[in-house]
Formats: sequence, C-alpha cells, structure tokens
Amino acid sequence: MIEVENLTRVFRTYKKQPGFWGGVKGLFKREFEETRAADGVSFSIKEGEFVGFLGPNGAGKTTTLKMLSGLIYPTSGTARVAGFDPSRRENAYRRLFALVLGQKNQLWWDLPAQESFTLLRAIYGLPPDQFKATLDELVTLLNVGHKLNVQVRELSLGERMKMELIAALLHRPRVLFLDEPTIGLDVVSQKAVREFLRDYNRKHRTTILLTSHYMADISSLCERVIVIDHGKKIYDGDLDRIAGAGSGKRIVKFKPRDGAFPADWKPLHGEAKVCEDGEILLHVPSDKVTAVCSQILGGGAVDDITIQDVPLEDIISELFTRQQGAAR
Repeated sequence: MIEVENLTRVFRTYKKQPGFWGGVKGLFKREFEETRAADGVSFSIKEGEFVGFLGPNGAGKTTTLKMLSGLIYPTSGTARVAGFDPSRRENAYRRLFALVLGQKNQLWWDLPAQESFTLLRAIYGLPPDQFKATLDELVTLLNVGHKLNVQVRELSLGERMKMELIAALLHRPRVLFLDEPTIGLDVVSQKAVREFLRDYNRKHRTTILLTSHYMADISSLCERVIVIDHGKKIYDGDLDRIAGAGSGKRIVKFKPRDGAFPADWKPLHGEAKVCEDGEILLHVPSDKVTAVCSQILGGGAVDDITIQDVPLEDIISELFTRQQGAAR
C-alpha cells in the first residue's frame, strides 16, 4: 500500500544576524542553513497494517507524513501510496487517503460539526445513503451523537478530536495518516480514541500510519514500529523486539522509613536515584533483582517495595541515545 524509497526533504533557512545592522547586511549577503528533516527514509507498509511512526521532536515524522499526503514536495527520493505519486496531488489520490493532525483543525470553528460533515459530503461527492450510513456508524462508535449540533468551539478537546476523526473517515479512505491524534487528551478520551482506531482498522482493513509520543497508543495499537531520529530511519520491525531489549533489566522502587537508610547507601548492583517523594529507584539487571531486594530489606525498615519492567518510552529513549553516540 505504501512504498517509500530514499525519501529526503531538505529545508533551507535564512540565518539572520542580530540587530538592525544585521538585517541591513542580510540585504546584500545572506547565509543559509540546511536542515534534513527526512534523510533517505525507506520503508514499505502492506494494506491493513497499523504501524507506529516514532521519533523525538524534530526527527522528521510530520514532514514524512506531509510528503506522503502531497502537502510538501520531497527534495529527492520516491513515494507511492496505492500506486499514486503523492507529489502529483491527483484528485483520485486525495479521495483515497485522510490526514489528521492533532494540533490543527479541519472543522469550521464557529459551525456545528454536522454542518462541516455536510459540506465534506458535497466536496467528496458522496451519495446521501452512503454518507448517512458512514456518519451513523462513526457517531455510534465514538458516542458523540448528542454533540453534532454544538458549535465546534464549545466542544471539549476530546470531543473535537472525535469529530476530526469522523471528518477524516467520512469518505472511507483506504489510508489514514495520524499525527499525534491523542495529544492533550485526558486518559478517558485517549482510551476511547484508541479503542475506536483499533476497531475501525480491524473492520475496514484501513492502512494506518500513526505518530505519537504516548507509548500507550503505540503499545496498544501497533505490532510494528518505524523509528527515525534526525531524519534517518534507525529501526523498522516488531514492537516486541524493542520491548524485549529492556527485558535484561528491571526497575526496583522502594520507600524507606525516615532515617532507615544512610545518605551514602549504595545498592549491590545498579545505580540509586532518589525521587522527590523520598522513594529510591534502581535499574537492576534481571538476574540480580533477588540479591538487591535482599540487601534492601536487610538494610532497614521499608514502607513499600515494587519490581516492574522498564517502560517502553525509556527503552526507545535509550535507543535514540545510543544512535546519537554512534553518530558522533
């Protein structure tokens, strides 16, 4: 469904010197700086796949989605989505995909969402029966039927995002690009959006490429992830393989009673970090957990002690750090 080969986008920005005279000098001689937002990115995605697209801020995730949507042109490389070249912006291609940007609205702010949906029906030329069936299905799945005639500006953030998803899916796209769809949402709204996307993907076999900084989104929706950093792809494979990279360590947390542990206390293995609430956190090799717990319990009175897996976001952060170290 999606084929990307050596996709590159270079932004050229003017470096203005500070002050008035810096602006005057810029009239005659300008210095420019090139930033590679995407640098030779290659991947392929099959029809019906739900793929996570990860990376730190500025890694090139949104730029790649915009190139696949035809919003910006690539500097070099090629992209094909369902056989179409996105950069040609053909009408047939525009009817095939949808793009949802978590920080941008496509609905009219001062109108009820129902009015925007009716306008989108006319834009896409949807038959009335198909439009009604699709809208009823989406409204039911997202439980927003009672909000259709409320001005968009008066909706909560979670309700607006649900309406944005409905607007994107009214024409039944085969490909859906999602850029931070749950950003700023509360826990309940995040869960509702995740469940909707999971069910929709399974029912309609829509190919979905999702960017998110919430690891709960990725772990609950995606079996495969593509990770990029500084415009370059550094990982493409099963999410379980990344999660498995942290299986060699465990996090041990405990809270000593006041004065139970001396200030210079050190664990047998790993390094200790004292949190603001007085809790002590340790990253310990899996095979040393028993020994460290014995040391803790023998060192003084403890109010609470827990052992847990390393969070996925910590594992991915370590992957970025290792990549940057290798680049140096």
